[in-house]
Amino acid sequence: MSISVFDLFKIGVGPSSSHTVGPMRAAYDFVGELKERDLLTRVARVEVELFGSLSATGIGHGTDHAVIMGLMGERPDRIDPDIIAPSIEELQEAQALRLDGRHSVPFIWARDMQLLEECLPHHPNAMRLIAHGHSEELHRNTYYSVGGGFVIDEAQAAAGSLDADTTPLPYDFNSAEELLRLCREHDLRISELMLENEKAWRSESEIREGLASIWRAMQACVEKGMEAEGILPGGLNVKRRAKTLYRHMLASKDDHSLIASTMSAMDWVNLYALAVNEENAAGGRMVTAPTNGAAGIIPAVLQYYMQFQAGADERDVVDFLLAAGAVGILCKKNASISGAEVGCQGEVGSACAMAAAGLTEVMGGTIDQVENAAEIGLEHNLGLTCDPVGGLVQVPCIERNAIASVKAINAAQMALRGDGEHFISLDKVIRTMRDTGADMQDKYKETSRGGLAVNAIEC
Repeated sequence: MSISVFDLFKIGVGPSSSHTVGPMRAAYDFVGELKERDLLTRVARVEVELFGSLSATGIGHGTDHAVIMGLMGERPDRIDPDIIAPSIEELQEAQALRLDGRHSVPFIWARDMQLLEECLPHHPNAMRLIAHGHSEELHRNTYYSVGGGFVIDEAQAAAGSLDADTTPLPYDFNSAEELLRLCREHDLRISELMLENEKAWRSESEIREGLASIWRAMQACVEKGMEAEGILPGGLNVKRRAKTLYRHMLASKDDHSLIASTMSAMDWVNLYALAVNEENAAGGRMVTAPTNGAAGIIPAVLQYYMQFQAGADERDVVDFLLAAGAVGILCKKNASISGAEVGCQGEVGSACAMAAAGLTEVMGGTIDQVENAAEIGLEHNLGLTCDPVGGLVQVPCIERNAIASVKAINAAQMALRGDGEHFISLDKVIRTMRDTGADMQDKYKETSRGGLAVNAIEC
């Protein structure tokens, strides 16, 4: 399996990469399958079945709306988030769905949008789409949203494939040990090795421009989040805080207290992370990094570097994201970046490790220090449960991103103060994340049936 950095960093919409971006992409692909089979105009009805975690937290994460938009021919990387709500309202009033934006079929929400508690065998995030003609079934397919917006269908899942890409890479690696060995053998930094691998898909200029575009989308999300205010959707009445914090920071003066004088940079890190994840919770334009639930961490840490490091420029952005991507690839290959599979350690933990690695890379760390920083960032998120209150990405998810952003910076600092030698390897921590996720069972893996999700409601 070959994974590109652009698989990990994808422009999409909130609030969830696995529950919003993936299902929209799957529905879009389903429409493409209908067109390939010349079946689109013969469709008289479409059924949507959501299973497992997509059913349990699908409403709070907008899965139902995302599937509908995908069936309408919208892609998560191109859709204007502002059209989603009015499009859904129009569909529910007219009880008609425009497949691919042009072929209208009846759609009765209570009948055709089914949330089923059953879990399908290959992954907790499962959905099935069925297209009927006037007298027969025309086509069906089952899809699994496996985290970070990645989607596989039933045939790929049955074959044991998490991704169809088998592009040969010049420096393919499946472990941190292999990654470091390749770097040593070829005298490459981690970002340099990743750049060479990315050239298997596109030119260096396309890579650099593509990552610059990802960074611009991250910055736009931060800026929009710092300007927006009001109550986040979903019924919890959670207030946006980023704009108020921003105003306070602009107006505040140093009061000579320990925190004000030594931690002001961390205030900015908190602000950036809160801004991104509030935008995510509101269903705004996002970059999965590597998921939406953890989308604030990498932008916050990278913005921190770009703001406070003298001489920082766009080349640093590319190196940061490439080094971060290497760690994300390891997490995805050897454990998971899906909260439904391994809990929030797979989302926030992976993003924290990725951000720590990226920051250490651009701060001039050795390859061993980069690996050490990633290990520290992930190790201290082990066991982090995924227990969203009300099935929403507001509590504890927004603050959790801010805390992990600061933790990533501290992990980089600790690694840079050392020589790269450490007791536990990144490979062992990733393996532990996988095993810990299996131990959590369904209660603490994105079901909103355990942990804070239950206690918050009971209190």
